[in-house]
Amino acid sequence: MKKVFKLEDLDCANCAAKMERAIAKIDGVTSVTVSFLSQRLTIEADETNFEGIMKEVVKVCKKVEPDCRIIL
Repeated sequence: MKKVFKLEDLDCANCAAKMERAIAKIDGVTSVTVSFLSQRLTIEADETNFEGIMKEVVKVCKKVEPDCRIIL
């Protein structure tokens, strides 16, 4: 399943790259792109556990950029 989410308060391209690398390591994630310019997260992941994967994604993003919010 592939979905696009809007991001709020992503402050820099470096943070976006860190988030992308961290999300890519989560089990079940097939591909991920975090765009600083468009403030978007595009993720392709296992459909059977998508909700659980997104919970992990939110945790990872909070570690890298505490002010950033994913609009689910």
